[in-house]
Amino acid sequence: MNHRKLLARGKWLFIGISFCVAIQSLGIAPIGTSQAQTNKPAVKKTPQIRQRVSIQASKSVGFKDSGARKLSNANSLDPELFKRKDASELVADTVGNLDYRVLRGCYRRSFTESNLPSNLGIDNPQFSEFFKNQTKGFFDRMRGNCIPYAIALGNRNRFDSLSIMNGPIQDSKTEIWTFTPSAAGGFLIQQDYLRDESKRYTEIELPLRDVLYDPRKVGDKLPVELVWELNSLIKQIYPEESNSLENTNSVVRLLVDFGDRDHWAQIWAAEILDPSNKEIFASAFWLERDDIPGGFFTGGGEAIERAFWTNPLSYRRISRGVGNVPVSRSKKPIKITANTNATAPATGPKQRYRAHMGVDYAAPIGTPVFSVANGKVVHIGFSGAFGNLIILEHDGGYRTYYAHLSNYNVELDLGNEVRRGLEIGYVGTTGRSTGPHLHFELRKDGVYVDPYSPRMQLDLWSMRDNESGQLTREILLLGSPPKL
Repeated sequence: MNHRKLLARGKWLFIGISFCVAIQSLGIAPIGTSQAQTNKPAVKKTPQIRQRVSIQASKSVGFKDSGARKLSNANSLDPELFKRKDASELVADTVGNLDYRVLRGCYRRSFTESNLPSNLGIDNPQFSEFFKNQTKGFFDRMRGNCIPYAIALGNRNRFDSLSIMNGPIQDSKTEIWTFTPSAAGGFLIQQDYLRDESKRYTEIELPLRDVLYDPRKVGDKLPVELVWELNSLIKQIYPEESNSLENTNSVVRLLVDFGDRDHWAQIWAAEILDPSNKEIFASAFWLERDDIPGGFFTGGGEAIERAFWTNPLSYRRISRGVGNVPVSRSKKPIKITANTNATAPATGPKQRYRAHMGVDYAAPIGTPVFSVANGKVVHIGFSGAFGNLIILEHDGGYRTYYAHLSNYNVELDLGNEVRRGLEIGYVGTTGRSTGPHLHFELRKDGVYVDPYSPRMQLDLWSMRDNESGQLTREILLLGSPPKL
């Protein structure tokens, strides 16, 4: 049975998308918070969004059965999966759009509201005039004493997107307008209203220390595959200069879509904040994409997806990276000189090497291995030097390889669609292996990619030109209200 892939969200439209949190006067309460720990009984409130669904350990949670018949070895015989192509065949973005930076705040209201772009540092007279002409009615509906904004700037202060909100109040009257340059010239406006779509999100707060150190407590609130993703995400955005936050009352605020039969559960926003004054220490937001796997970006526009694609397990060390490794070692022959009894080493045959295309993560046998992104199982079974091997195929021509496994997830089968963070197998030492480890490979169109190379910047890991508006929009739409 074929299943539809995750529905794309945040599509750019030229018309408004209704999205708001209805207030109690309309019979719907604001977004609620599910506290991780509390000593007081919860106050009964009118349900404001869809109640959290019960999570069951079934195929519908972490993967979808595409109806493939169970094979004795569940093994794909497609030779293209094992053919290594020359690196010169890889067409990849080795530069990437790494210059994006996102600024957010709440601009104090004044009589020069229509000059907001130039006041924020956008040096684009055409856009300033467009903004002034389009926002006359918007500023008539302002509430509060400041204008929340999120702005994305590119190389040389290039304007990429600007999102504004009609006041630091999130209720049924909240509007968010997002401006972006059009590829055809001119500018586009996307209008969002915080009204209907909030029912698909659940707001959860978890103690930071639990997220970092006690995944069992987090597992009571989230599906297991989201626990792995959340832990990896928070460790990436955790501010190093505040390395004692876990010893405070800091919390992780999440907006989660728990999914259904048609799409995966997904964390859409994560913030580390002080619950007393709502100070935000770090944040990240999920961007859904049609042609490649989606990814997380920080509230400042930093790309952090590379780390997800290089951490398929909790490993002790990287025992071997990409490069040449010896395949044999021969003793050097000894020759006897004619005039003396001394001996001298003679030049023996050169050491033979083979290319090691992959990363080896040393870990004990049985260590869980996770899928690094949403994908489809295109191979599961024994495969020569790889030993027990799983190959996942991802959108955009990407495949990931997980080799030398001791065993697989017993419910996993050829053709299953799996979600990122699903436990797919366990570390072993099968095939051509000298000790317990996971051999991991990432390939693009059949060509091996060194995920640790600083020169390699794939479209998976960078912000693309048409995506910054989605990020600034979600920062205002899903993030905590900014303060003046």
